[in-house]
Amino acid sequence: MNKNVKKLVLSLSVLIACSCAAYADGNAFTPLNFEDAYTSSSAIRTTATTTSAKPANTVSTTSAKTTTASSEEPVGNAKMQNAIIQLDNAQVDVRNELLNYKTKYSDVDAQYTAVKAERKALNKQVKTLERRIKKIDKQKENIRKNML
Repeated sequence: MNKNVKKLVLSLSVLIACSCAAYADGNAFTPLNFEDAYTSSSAIRTTATTTSAKPANTVSTTSAKTTTASSEEPVGNAKMQNAIIQLDNAQVDVRNELLNYKTKYSDVDAQYTAVKAERKALNKQVKTLERRIKKIDKQKENIRKNML
């Protein structure tokens, strides 16, 4: 029964993962100036349609509006670039810290293995000395028995 439950849970998790991928938004990563590019192209389309319907003097005013709208910098673009730069700097700092901790870990690991090997050697020496002491005790007892 335990295998059946595992298979059921595994198949349900695969089914859920596939269904989430199927219903996910198709464009998860939009460019920074997506709205600006979209609004400027729609503004150009609207001015092109209105120019044919309006007199010539109003066409020049609408074309002036489109050039100023397209030459404007997006509102949050500089802030977004600064945030990305700050995140990149933070990532570099974290990677440097990770390298420092990895070197410290390797040093401690080397010390640990050295201490472990030394401990093992000392334990072996202690056991051999204890055996020698027991052997000497047995010899002393044998000598005492022979004397009596």
